[in-house]
Amino acid sequence: MADILIRNVDPKSLKRLKARAKRNGRSLQSEAKLALERLAGEMTPEEMRAELEKWQKRFADRKFSRSSVDSIREDRER
Repeated sequence: MADILIRNVDPKSLKRLKARAKRNGRSLQSEAKLALERLAGEMTPEEMRAELEKWQKRFADRKFSRSSVDSIREDRER
């Protein structure tokens, strides 16, 4: 696994990251690693669009029942 060294981190950012690590019961290194992995794992707008289109195609032929809001309103009127 590769290592990464980050220099000249803003002191305020470092303080917030340390506090976050403490709240989450993690080391500073673990918290920073998790934050980087989450950020790197985010989809680009193009990837998100493609994913949405895939799901739209998957459900295009399905007919869904009425909304749950309508069911709740009907139950309240009884």
